Amino acid sequence: MGRSQETFSKKEREKKKIKERQDKAEKMEARKAKGKKGKSLEDMMAYLDENGNLTSKPPDPRQKKVFKQEDMQIGVPTQAERDANVVKRRGVVSFFNEDKGFGFINDVDTRERIFVHVNQLTSRIQENDKVMFEVQMGPKGPSAVNVEIVQ
Repeated sequence: MGRSQETFSKKEREKKKIKERQDKAEKMEARKAKGKKGKSLEDMMAYLDENGNLTSKPPDPRQKKVFKQEDMQIGVPTQAERDANVVKRRGVVSFFNEDKGFGFINDVDTRERIFVHVNQLTSRIQENDKVMFEVQMGPKGPSAVNVEIVQ
């Protein structure tokens, strides 16, 4: 007589499969007994209050604020608006290499170190020159433009 082909691990796997099928059937019966398919629309609704927080209560129409679409600004300001904010700054040239064509200016007010390129100069500058300049965001950070020497 030959040995049985069923090993211990095969029996355990079969028991596990049977147990999973029973659990699944019990869960299905529990869902059917509960009878609800899901939440109602009112239970799923969420509202924003006047501060922008999510709530489950609808907002009070008496506290409604009216905004004009023309007053809302979405995105980057136009070039004209950005140019209005340009302010001339004062600074001192802390480093400038004529061979490489770049240097740095220390802003007198903010103590910020700002990059300057030779293409943005109106006249030649040297280290320790006092200058007036505007700041523009470059690809790697703030950059000085329209640099002028101040006497």
